[in-house]
Amino acid sequence: VQLQASGGGLVQPGGSLRLSCAASVFDLDDYAIGWFRQAPGKEREGVACISTAAGSIYYAESVKGRFTISRDNAKNTVYLQMNSLKPEDAAVYYCAANHLLYATAHYYCTTDAPRQYWGQGTLVTVSS
Repeated sequence: VQLQASGGGLVQPGGSLRLSCAASVFDLDDYAIGWFRQAPGKEREGVACISTAAGSIYYAESVKGRFTISRDNAKNTVYLQMNSLKPEDAAVYYCAANHLLYATAHYYCTTDAPRQYWGQGTLVTVSS
């Protein structure tokens, strides 16, 4: 399984970006998928996750109401729409996936459970 993350870039505070994570899988619904980010000097944080079969969605408190995670099964792609970006959202964003992980999106985003597959990361810079 390969995950290809893209869509990062430089944006002004208040702006928007949409990240994409294209997965080389047969059925995206068989995967729990999440977006994680890591800023310099900070621990990795689970930002938004969708559980296997899209049974649940989780957002970190810091992004609720501003970020939206979605998946397009026809394109085998998961998106992270990021609106009202703040300087503290700046980080390298990674997508990750686990096959047939039957757990909540909250679990996938917030625990240290091993992630089977990682994308290469895409840099988001929020600055005026």
